[in-house]
Amino acid sequence: MSDNIQTVTVLSKTTWTPNLFSFTVSRPDSFKFTAGQFVRLGVNPSQLKYYQQTEVSDETADTALDEDVFRAYSIVSSPFDEVIEFFSIVIPDGAFTSQLQHLQVGDELLLNTMPFGFLTLARYQKPLPKDLWLLATGTGLAPFLSMLQDLKTWEDYEHIVLAYSARSLDELAYVEKIESLQEDFGMLVDNPAKLIFIPIVTREPVEGALSERLPKLLLEGTLQARAGIALDIDSTHVMLCGNPDMVEDTKEALKTLGLVMNRRGEGNIAVENYW
Repeated sequence: MSDNIQTVTVLSKTTWTPNLFSFTVSRPDSFKFTAGQFVRLGVNPSQLKYYQQTEVSDETADTALDEDVFRAYSIVSSPFDEVIEFFSIVIPDGAFTSQLQHLQVGDELLLNTMPFGFLTLARYQKPLPKDLWLLATGTGLAPFLSMLQDLKTWEDYEHIVLAYSARSLDELAYVEKIESLQEDFGMLVDNPAKLIFIPIVTREPVEGALSERLPKLLLEGTLQARAGIALDIDSTHVMLCGNPDMVEDTKEALKTLGLVMNRRGEGNIAVENYW
């Protein structure tokens, strides 16, 4: 086993829908990361209580129970939290999430303590523009929640727009937490950024939520109108995280509107590709 691999213990689990759940694990003392980064999380099915309590055929045991499986996961929690939180979707028949969905408190997982990824605010050169747009679908919300629990984010910007898209209302996770962030950090920062939260639900009508895909909302100006802020090339950072189709289509929509990809700290648009 690599020196970077450590065993962590599941401390809590929250089930949002049958296909969405969050969980926290213990944090190794030496583990450090920057808000927006991801890690590789591993599971050995034979270590999970679910599998210990379930009859498994010899064939399945030979092919699944003896193999560690690792996947990339963005971190929900603040870099300063005492625990590490993750947000996961269940992929039917997936080698990882089909096992992970049965997590119980006390189960052990494997954590590669080497953080990865460049979807961080540190990638931008100073001085920073005044507006930060965070555009997410599904579990792509995770790195943005981490950023929004970092005091520096609230100190560095004037406006933060969080547009979070899901298929249905019950898949809009963490809404209460998002709505409390302004109050929580407003007490800690002298002139905190103003958080503008825009929920989007694409497959059912929901009062107060937009209903189209992010690229269309941007190209038609609907998202900018709801935020009350223009996407100006000189005053805007935009970060994208979510399913690959959304990221690609939204990136092209933003480029159509005149924004440019971030390169070597300069530019507007930053994305993460770890799917």
